[in-house]
Amino acid sequence: MPMSGPIVFVSHLRVRQGRLAEVESMSARVVDQIHAAKPQTIAFLAYLSHDESMLTIVHVFADAQAMDLHLEGGDERSQAAYELVEQLGWEIYGEPSAEAMATMRAGAAATGAALTVEPISLGGFLRPQAPAAR
Repeated sequence: MPMSGPIVFVSHLRVRQGRLAEVESMSARVVDQIHAAKPQTIAFLAYLSHDESMLTIVHVFADAQAMDLHLEGGDERSQAAYELVEQLGWEIYGEPSAEAMATMRAGAAATGAALTVEPISLGGFLRPQAPAAR
């Protein structure tokens, strides 16, 4: 498989009524787990809306292979999460592998979530760490 460019994967979720504290606890655990177990995942960032009803998770991968490695074990993580949140949609920027796309399409079909894919990059860069301020 040819080397792909960076991939940004965004997941939009609705926090189930009365489950916010559990979502916050789960988020802390998942961040630690992914940080330790998925070193190819460049970024894993979770954001909560002002009204605390919507959760957005942003993932960044260097390439399609890194996304494939991240998705391994994803079914187990998702099943536990879906007790606390409802999947609303995914956005993928970049070109994942055919296997990853099949997984994402199946997930979207199973949950009724929207899936947006914008595979063509016009360029850009990833900076692993911002330069120190002067």
